[in-house]
Amino acid sequence: MPFPHAPRARTGPRRRSLLAVAPTALLAAGCSAGSRDAGPAVGSPSPPASERARARAARDSRELAERYDAVIAAHAGLAQRLGPLREHAVRHAKAFESLGTAAGSASPESPVPAGAGPSASAPVPSASSPVPVPAKEKDALSGLAAAEREIADRRLEALLDAPAELARLLASVAAAGAAHVFVLTEG
Repeated sequence: MPFPHAPRARTGPRRRSLLAVAPTALLAAGCSAGSRDAGPAVGSPSPPASERARARAARDSRELAERYDAVIAAHAGLAQRLGPLREHAVRHAKAFESLGTAAGSASPESPVPAGAGPSASAPVPSASSPVPVPAKEKDALSGLAAAEREIADRRLEALLDAPAELARLLASVAAAGAAHVFVLTEG
């Protein structure tokens, strides 16, 4: 005959309580860590690396907007579909650039072209060499999707060594890039 289990007196928090509180505690710890890492340490080599990552992200976004411009110019029928994605790339470039100026360091890169703001829908001519655009719309969309995917992957790698604020922006923009890939391939 098996003995019935004696009820144990519960001490400490229950498992459900810990599971409910753990994400909040992690979120609070992650958010508060950003305020501590915001300032660079004296003699630390990370500020130049983080500045290079931020400038690279801004440059990638500007170049991506130029790719969208080239595809829209070559395939006018895609303008309505690609316009919002291009505007996102322009906004991302501005966000990375403003993060640099907010930290007190102006970007050595050229600024986003005038008129390329969120309300601009016409393509902006590029000062650099023109981006080759495939003759077929499907191939052009595939090229844009590949560029978005490559840039999103590069940003995910860069956020591992980035300071808190830049890492949050890199993660957010990488997620947007992944969504753009989906829109370009499935939409």
